[in-house]
Amino acid sequence: MPINLAVNGITEIYPTKQVGSRSSRAETAGDREPHDQHPPSLDHSALTAQSAYRQADIQQRHPKPAVLAKDLMRSPVVSLPSDSLLLDAWAIMSQERFHHIPVTSLHGTLVGMVSYRDLLLHVPELFTGGDKRQAAQRRLAEIMTPRVITATPSTEIREIAHVMLDEQIHAVPILDQHRLLAGIISTHDLLQAIAQHGPLELWT
Repeated sequence: MPINLAVNGITEIYPTKQVGSRSSRAETAGDREPHDQHPPSLDHSALTAQSAYRQADIQQRHPKPAVLAKDLMRSPVVSLPSDSLLLDAWAIMSQERFHHIPVTSLHGTLVGMVSYRDLLLHVPELFTGGDKRQAAQRRLAEIMTPRVITATPSTEIREIAHVMLDEQIHAVPILDQHRLLAGIISTHDLLQAIAQHGPLELWT
């Protein structure tokens, strides 16, 4: 399933690069083998044994099922409407130890993201213990990032990881078929999955 790009609530398909897999490489290599060409000296039993051997080899090379976004995403998602105060986001991040909060419209559509870094850049007084009166009056819509990379529950984790690296982002909201928040995946979730899922073969 594709990675999507939402800008101010308008969603389009993100132009991801084609990521090769071990299975596709194995199939490509196998295509170069002359499957339909057999030495005339081979009898029927030899051809049958050779075919069975090749089939077993293909099955051994076939990777395990890929890990999908729905396998790792955190759900339900804590989000805030765009007219929420910066202090609201700060309170949630401090209490729940989140670094990213999706921002939604009044109808629940994803319209942006606010990160820990956004708050640090725009209202440093929250971190320094300074006068918070300015932060008490500002809304998330003023500082949120309106360009948000999203994915679906059936998007492969490896594809999400590639986009995170390319875009230098640390969280990807997961949207369901109705474009509503179904979950969120962060770099912390990816690292935790690597530690828990064992063989990296799961990622290919």
